Amino acid sequence: MYQKILLAADGSDHSIRAASHAIKVAQIDQGKIDILYAVDGKTSKEDVLHGLDKYDVKKERQEKLKPVIDIIEEAGLECETHVVHGEPGPAIVDFANNNEYDFVVVGSRGLNQVQTMILGSVSHKIAKRVHCPVLIVK
Repeated sequence: MYQKILLAADGSDHSIRAASHAIKVAQIDQGKIDILYAVDGKTSKEDVLHGLDKYDVKKERQEKLKPVIDIIEEAGLECETHVVHGEPGPAIVDFANNNEYDFVVVGSRGLNQVQTMILGSVSHKIAKRVHCPVLIVK
């Protein structure tokens, strides 16, 4: 039913809870979970200002996602991590629609609370624009 699942994650508690639900869905038909981390412009600028090289940036992002990756692997499921750059809502929508996912799972809140208040919820943007079923986890 849902073989190709996209999990939008940023390492927040909400994304870890979302991963638990993605696992439950994937276990129905031994689906594969792709983890997508969207890096906005502010985060990219901060990485440059802190003098981090590409290796350190990649390592730091993997560390943020480690709890998510760990629970997926502990469940015996395959996962692959992808990073996209841009405003999280549209970047996640484009990635999901261009790669023909069967199902998208996202937490209701992420690490960027200011963006949520000013621009609206990333999860709301995803639910409105992605061409497949979306599960928003509180």
